[in-house]
Amino acid sequence: MISRGQAVAEGLSVHAVNRRLATGRWQRLHPSVYLVNGARPTDEVHLRAAVLWAGDSAVAGGPWAAWWHGMLERPVGPIIVTVPPSSGRRGRDGVRVRRRGLARADVEELRGVELTAPALTALETAVALGQQGPEFLDRALQRSISHAAVCRAHSRQLNATGSRVAGDLLAAAGDRAASAAERLLIGILRAAGLRGWKVAHPVGPVHLDVAFVREKVALEVDGWAWHWDVGRFRADRRRQNELVMRGWTVLRFTWHDLHDHQDRVLAEIKAALAAS
Repeated sequence: MISRGQAVAEGLSVHAVNRRLATGRWQRLHPSVYLVNGARPTDEVHLRAAVLWAGDSAVAGGPWAAWWHGMLERPVGPIIVTVPPSSGRRGRDGVRVRRRGLARADVEELRGVELTAPALTALETAVALGQQGPEFLDRALQRSISHAAVCRAHSRQLNATGSRVAGDLLAAAGDRAASAAERLLIGILRAAGLRGWKVAHPVGPVHLDVAFVREKVALEVDGWAWHWDVGRFRADRRRQNELVMRGWTVLRFTWHDLHDHQDRVLAEIKAALAAS
């Protein structure tokens, strides 16, 4: 793969470049960006070509950058390329162009391609993925990216498109996630007309998030999984063992369960109550 400018810089004349195109030795991927005939136009080729076409200061972002970083198994949607505000580039088929400035901390080179750095990539991809965004961000935070780093990246892009949605995702992923999830759970119980439950019910040294006291069914709400360090993980298991030894049935739900799978959550609660 080569651009017209690169070819001329390496000594080819404009006529020689045009002849290669006319004879099919090269094929056009984007204006002034070509692929040698016989080379396979893979996803990697398409990303490299889009960044090359967009110019020297172009930076790939969104789901394609997440794929390049190893956060997604495959790229989805159009290739998103960020260019300086002064750039005259406009989007074309398969390539979406955004004109804005990026802080140096939000850009890194990986395998010869300029990309948004992992924290900003994770946040922008979560916004781009819509309903799948929270689950994607949760997974990214579990694996390699700190919540603080994503917050810093967000603070550097407060006026960018999608910033409000990104802020909502960060709030859900933050320390308020458990209380937000508890409110979701209570809303599900009320909407279903279930009665006989209490909030913060004490059982020995444990206070249950929500408890059906007569049936001895405990509903425990987990924050996003990346919050669980080793110490908290062990304490949580001791807490659950204490409840089981006291004869309680314990159901655990995550924010994702309560937000995206409410019918399943309600069915599990009703089955536990019926079995008690």
